Amino acid sequence: MAVVHYPAVGGPARPAISICIANYNGEQLLVDCLESVFSQQGDFSYEVIVHDDASTDGSVAWLRERYPQVELLASDTNVGFCIGNNRMVAQARGEFVLLLNNDAALYPDALASLLAAARAQTPTGILTLPQYDWQSGALVDRGCLLDPFYNPVPNLDPKRHDVAMVIGACLWIPRSLWQQLGGFPEWIESIGEDLYLCGQARLQGVPVQALNSSGYKHWQGRTFGGNKPHEGRLQTSARRRQLSERNKTAALFMLTPGITMWPLLAVHLLALSLEGMLIPLLVRDLRLGRNIYWPAVSLPFRKYRMLQALRRLQQQQRKTSLRSYFSCMVPFPRKLQLLLRHGIPRIR
Repeated sequence: MAVVHYPAVGGPARPAISICIANYNGEQLLVDCLESVFSQQGDFSYEVIVHDDASTDGSVAWLRERYPQVELLASDTNVGFCIGNNRMVAQARGEFVLLLNNDAALYPDALASLLAAARAQTPTGILTLPQYDWQSGALVDRGCLLDPFYNPVPNLDPKRHDVAMVIGACLWIPRSLWQQLGGFPEWIESIGEDLYLCGQARLQGVPVQALNSSGYKHWQGRTFGGNKPHEGRLQTSARRRQLSERNKTAALFMLTPGITMWPLLAVHLLALSLEGMLIPLLVRDLRLGRNIYWPAVSLPFRKYRMLQALRRLQQQQRKTSLRSYFSCMVPFPRKLQLLLRHGIPRIR
C-alpha cells in the first residue's frame, strides 16, 4: 500500500488546527468543502490535509492543479476511512485536528467557535458543531446520545452539551488526545469509528460535547448510503448495514462498563437474531441474514478472546463512573422508533 505525498505550497510551520479530509471519488463534493474551509473567519493558523483513497474520478490531479495549498496523501490502494484518517493525523502538525467529510461544508465562523470552545474546555476533549441537512437546512443533530444497544440517537436539545458521541463528518479533537486513544481502530474499516473513539474518551473521563454556535451542513448518506429517509423510508446499503451491526456489537462488548454489559449483550444478540430472521423474509432476500446479521451475532463467539482482551484494556483505563457513562444514553431502542416512523428500511 504505497502513499504518494504531495506537500502543500506554503502554509504555517506550526498551525493551530489541522483540517483532515478523507476523499474517495469526491471531486464534485470537494469544491464546497474546501471553499468553506478557506473562507473561515478568525485569527488563527491552519493547514489542510486530504487523503485520497485511490479515487478513479481524477480527484488527485484536480486537487494538485486547483489547490496547491492542500497537503495531499494519495493512496494507490483503497484502504478505507479509518486508515485514511489515521494517516492524515500522523502527518498533521496542529495542536487540534478537525476531521471533516468531503461531503460537508463549514459555516464561516466554525473553526473560530471550535477553537474558542476548546481553549475553554477542562479537560480538553472532543467537540462538534450543530449538523444541518445540506438540502433542506433542517437541524439534524447537536451530537448524539446512544440507546442501550449503541444506536446513535440525535440530540436536538440546545441546552444539552454533553453527548455520547459526535459524528465523524465533523469531529474536533486535540492531536495529543487522538494519539493517547490510538486513533481509529483499523479493524472497524468504516461506520462506527466515531462512536468507538468517543466511547473510549468518555470512559477515560474526557468530555465529548456539542456546541450551540455556528454549524456545518452535510449531505447525509451521500458517500455510504443510509442515515436519511427518502420518500418516507430509510434507505441503506447492505455493506453499510453489515459494518454498522458488526461494529456496534463490538463497541457494546468492549466499552460498556461493569457487569451491565452481559445482560445488554444478551438482549442485543437476541434482538439482532430476530431482526436477521424477519427482515430477510419480509424483503424476500435471505442473503441479508447471512451477509449482515450473522457476522454481527456470531462476532462475540468467533472473536471472544480478542474482544475480551480489548475490553480489559479499555476498562482498566476507565476513570468515569457508571452513572456518568450511562447519563448520555436513552432507554428507548432507536431502531424500534425508526421502524414505527418509517417502516422496514430498503436495503440495496
